[in-house]
Amino acid sequence: MKVGELVANIKGIIAEHGDYLLRVAYLYVKNNATAEDIVQDVFIAFYEKQEQYRGDASLRTYLVKMVVNRSHDYLRSWKNRRIILFEKITGKSTNHTPERAMLKKSEKQELVEALFTLSIIYREVLILYYFEEMTTVEIAKLLTCPEATIRTRLQRARKQLKNRIIDYEWEELRHESI
Repeated sequence: MKVGELVANIKGIIAEHGDYLLRVAYLYVKNNATAEDIVQDVFIAFYEKQEQYRGDASLRTYLVKMVVNRSHDYLRSWKNRRIILFEKITGKSTNHTPERAMLKKSEKQELVEALFTLSIIYREVLILYYFEEMTTVEIAKLLTCPEATIRTRLQRARKQLKNRIIDYEWEELRHESI
């Protein structure tokens, strides 16, 4: 097949299946921008490796399976876990808007500063759980303590971190109003 035919073929596939795949991705990740990225990645991967499609299932089924796998990969990713941690701690939802992107850097710095104010036993469980993506069982083995202790430390660490971030925000507001 010539390059022009391949591009026309892909355009047809995108037109036929794109909206459906976007809805499937959104059902998993609950974010339009992330769902669009996932679907775009799937179409790129399909374009690059379309010879691997053997036709055992319908093309739609094949593409949906790719979207589901990419969505699962995203949900297991460190980026998603950082977003979830921030949302749990601050109670704020992260919407991917230009304004939000501008604030992201300062919020990340704020989170890191607040994280380092915690005692080591709380800091280490947060880092191992959210950034190293370890389970509570793995953390318990690593730190040689019961899993229930790890879960308790995680709960207390989240609460302390949330309080420190709220305190930090109040300080910022107080300084801005002066």
